[in-house]
Amino acid sequence: MAQVTATEQPRPLHQSPIVWGSAGLLLVAILMVGSAISVTQGALMLVGGALGLVLYHAAFGFTSAWRVFILERRGRGLRAQMVLLAVAVVLFFPALSAGTLFDHPVRGFVSPIGVSVMVGAFMFGIGMQLGGGCASGTLFTAGGGNARMVVTLLFFIVGSVLATINFDWWSSLPAFQPTSLVELGIGPGIATSLALFAAIAALTVVLERRRHGKLEAAAVPAERRGTARWLRGPWPLLFGAVALALLNFATLALSGKPWGITSAFALWGAKGLQVMGGDPGQWAYWQQPGNASALSQSIWHDINSVMNIGIVLGAMLAAALAGRFRPSLRIPARSLAACVIGGVLLGYGARIAFGCNIGAYFSGIASGSLHGWVWMVFAFAGNMVGVKLRPFFFDQPARPAVSGC
Repeated sequence: MAQVTATEQPRPLHQSPIVWGSAGLLLVAILMVGSAISVTQGALMLVGGALGLVLYHAAFGFTSAWRVFILERRGRGLRAQMVLLAVAVVLFFPALSAGTLFDHPVRGFVSPIGVSVMVGAFMFGIGMQLGGGCASGTLFTAGGGNARMVVTLLFFIVGSVLATINFDWWSSLPAFQPTSLVELGIGPGIATSLALFAAIAALTVVLERRRHGKLEAAAVPAERRGTARWLRGPWPLLFGAVALALLNFATLALSGKPWGITSAFALWGAKGLQVMGGDPGQWAYWQQPGNASALSQSIWHDINSVMNIGIVLGAMLAAALAGRFRPSLRIPARSLAACVIGGVLLGYGARIAFGCNIGAYFSGIASGSLHGWVWMVFAFAGNMVGVKLRPFFFDQPARPAVSGC
């Protein structure tokens, strides 16, 4: 994440209308949802706001971390992801094994392993590099004022809706039954997961040392100290990993299921079609009980929608606190084309793969789902292709400025 220079210091917080405006928007949204829908729904929007703040201040993303490893064999971002998953698994497995958390029923994201997951994850991986972000990265960078990512988000929604048209066909393709490592038992399941995370982290260490002779420094000394650093950022990457795992666990406790993002994009697009006179309710995807219920209600009843809006507002607040909320509409034509293509691939791929980097990779693996591991492999392969395609669309910087991009 770019540092603020001494000649470009952000104004004091009490003088920043953007800070107070974004904080006010988030607070009003939380109170409105909490009073109109439920206290739990308001709490979930608060968790979404916290996720946006953490994602932005820790610059925690998946797209850049994978790209840097593919191009340079630098693995610090990937190792942070393994810490994220390790903390989540330790928290999730006991609760999912018991089936309850604080006397409330909970369930994980465990999906079939089949052709649709492989194809969808591969498409999503290409879309990550062309669109400039993953699901969480698109939300927090759009909320932080990146106009290009707003375009990616728009076509992310378009791709999500397109996938619901023939979702039933993808679901009919060969697939194995959903399987979770939780079924091995809490101890063996956690041990197996931690061993896999350690193996991946060790592989990144070996490859990074082979290429560079030593590991990249864990962190750059922050210019700000104390309260100023925690308000304005940047935050340590590993702190972000642990915080995201804890917030995902909070989501599980409040909603009974882990953090997800992209089903909301399909819902937003379907409701947009309804406004324009379309009837997506006739498609098999929207005739499934849960999806039909979501389509018939306000988006404020939808957990993922509420949390997504919270993420955008939380990231906006973080960007304002950091003094970096300066949207620019100047988007080069080829970069704009990449947003369109990448966004559609992200949306379509996430739907047919039963999730994105959050719902399938993070929350899927945290749930012990083997489909999350398959998703990771094929999404990484897609990222490798996407990295090869990027030079046609972008002037490549020496290093990405923000991990989510």
